[in-house]
Amino acid sequence: MNSRHTLAPESFGPTITIGEILVEIMATTVGDGFREAQSLIGPFPSGAPAIFIDQVARLGGACGIVSAVGDDDFGRLNVERLERDGVDVSAIAVLPDMPTGSAFVRYRPDGARDFVFNIAKSASGCTTMTEAARVLIARAGHVHVMGSAFAIPGIAPILLDAVSIVKARGGSVSFDPNIRKELMGGEGKRQLEDMLAVTDLLLPSGEELSLAAGIDGEAGAIDSLLSRGISEIVLKRGREGSSHYSRTHGALHAPAFTVEEIDPTGAGDCFGATYLTCRRKGHSPEQALRYANAAGARNVTKQGPMEGTSSFFELDHFIATTRSEVSL
Repeated sequence: MNSRHTLAPESFGPTITIGEILVEIMATTVGDGFREAQSLIGPFPSGAPAIFIDQVARLGGACGIVSAVGDDDFGRLNVERLERDGVDVSAIAVLPDMPTGSAFVRYRPDGARDFVFNIAKSASGCTTMTEAARVLIARAGHVHVMGSAFAIPGIAPILLDAVSIVKARGGSVSFDPNIRKELMGGEGKRQLEDMLAVTDLLLPSGEELSLAAGIDGEAGAIDSLLSRGISEIVLKRGREGSSHYSRTHGALHAPAFTVEEIDPTGAGDCFGATYLTCRRKGHSPEQALRYANAAGARNVTKQGPMEGTSSFFELDHFIATTRSEVSL
């Protein structure tokens, strides 16, 4: 399980992920929390792994997800959307006695968000290693892991089994840490270290780079992580673009695109999915960064976390018609 690889090409097998599927319902008002009656919009299909895998599918990548939804309209909304966009939904279990996960979102005046989640006590929180999941994992060429998924009861062993199986047959692993300092004690730190030991592509944002490396300072953190055997580190910088680091290509930087932000949820998932898919299709790191920046930027211009997933045709048009900022 500790062998490292460059990213397995698409011909090796589909990209899979494991984690929550939910609906997102948004307040149309700006304020703090949900302590008064207000108008809402939604439901929108959501869940970080679901957004990620939908973006892979929209780019023509073979892909699937292991998860669970309730036997309800929220579940059907998600499964139908993923299937329509080309995701293999065979390993999404439908649980009649559990509701599909949900997230209610409201923006504060400063742009921060308040969430009311139901994930752990939803169908996604009851995800198990079904026979359909085993079949999907057995033919996968790449596993993408979201750090947030480790908070869901029962999913950690499935994630680790999937990584072990895919690695054993020569596949590769990407990891979006999605971690917070508050979750770095005990079990959270051990799970992080276990994932870093098998990661080929690391996709951190902000302070996640230093938290992952255990070292303050960008240069030192990058050098430390590369020395552990991680093949590529792609740092998501938001409005400042993104950067790629590897022993093969050195440091590469790509500028962000200038857009009017409507809804930031899902931008990082679309970025990561696009970078990974481009690399698995044989694109250079420079090309992959450019497309990934475009995917993240285009996503924030749409309301609803999965409404801004993009095809290559849409990304080419976006790049040709949207101004980019000065690179780092």
